[in-house]
Amino acid sequence: MNADAESQTSVANLRQLCARFAKPQLGRAVWQLINTLVPFAAMWVLMAWSVIGHWGYGWTLLMALPTAGLYVRTFIIQHDCGHGSFFASSRANDMVGRCLGLVTLFPYGYWKKTHAIHHGTSGNLDRREMGDIETLTVAEYRARSWLGRLSYRLYRSIPVLLGVGPVYQFVIKHRFPFDLPFTWKREWASVLFNNLALAVTILAMGFAIGWHTVFMVHLPIVLFAGAAGVWLFYVQHTFEDAYWTRKGEWDSHEAAIAGSSYYDLPGIVHWFTGNIGYHHIHHLASRIPNYRLREAFESSPLLQAAPRLTMWSSLKCARMKLWDEELQRMVGFPKSSPSAPALDLVPLSRWRGERTRLASHRLARPRTPKRYAFGPGGRGTPSH
Repeated sequence: MNADAESQTSVANLRQLCARFAKPQLGRAVWQLINTLVPFAAMWVLMAWSVIGHWGYGWTLLMALPTAGLYVRTFIIQHDCGHGSFFASSRANDMVGRCLGLVTLFPYGYWKKTHAIHHGTSGNLDRREMGDIETLTVAEYRARSWLGRLSYRLYRSIPVLLGVGPVYQFVIKHRFPFDLPFTWKREWASVLFNNLALAVTILAMGFAIGWHTVFMVHLPIVLFAGAAGVWLFYVQHTFEDAYWTRKGEWDSHEAAIAGSSYYDLPGIVHWFTGNIGYHHIHHLASRIPNYRLREAFESSPLLQAAPRLTMWSSLKCARMKLWDEELQRMVGFPKSSPSAPALDLVPLSRWRGERTRLASHRLARPRTPKRYAFGPGGRGTPSH
């Protein structure tokens, strides 16, 4: 069997392993809605009570942390609805997804479309389109003017990504997405519907409990949840040995397994984030609902073959800014002046004992998917 045929067989085997989990379960879906939205509403009311009762804003902010976690979990449910995976019924998915947009502030139809583009182009250097954090190659960065390099540095800085980014997304981009083609009428309709419904809801709540209370309660929730959500999305695709390649070499299977991380989080964090840490499986089979991702992950060592990050090791991802097409890995910004002829890249250490990658072979054809054997502690090392 030649390498291409073996690769296709491996892809078929992985998809077959995923297939039995890509079936929604109504009871689990309904229970997840209940154990997410009920405590979220209760915590929101308690925060409003703390503001009205003048308990001290410190208590309000403290309660905003778990409430923001529930906000993220609510978004993951909306995310699954967009993939058609939360319920078996497409009508139920769309109805719940649209309603949850009032909580998450995400226009359901618009986000569904742009996120589908992300899944279809992730890791493709020739199709960096909507739904991604902008990533330049080293050559593209060097070709920019000093102002272009400065703007990219600011954009990729953690304070901007985690602080300014969520505000821009919630307040501007999802309210007025002018990068959206006007021919996408359904997506524009979803934006207008979401904006109108939000305006009515905010007006009603403002008159009921006061604008000050609404603002002081919901703003920290959105900011905390937004920062957490952007960080999750960032580390899921921005790590040292990530996957980026040109269109002719791009492979959806390898983009899913090699280009999406397994974020090994504590159990309670997995719960609040709707198991999105098993991101490689989600990209491999987006029809698996979040409440079955862990089940799929634990079903076979083949589905555990992905770059593993912990909360500690993921902090290194903050330094990764550019894709080096020669080294086939993410690197930091140049140490020297951007206009200097030589490029001295910031070295980034690899995760010791977790995985070894032969990145120099990435561009060679034919390629076969890498397999990882997992030893004690779940750390992956490549096997041949």
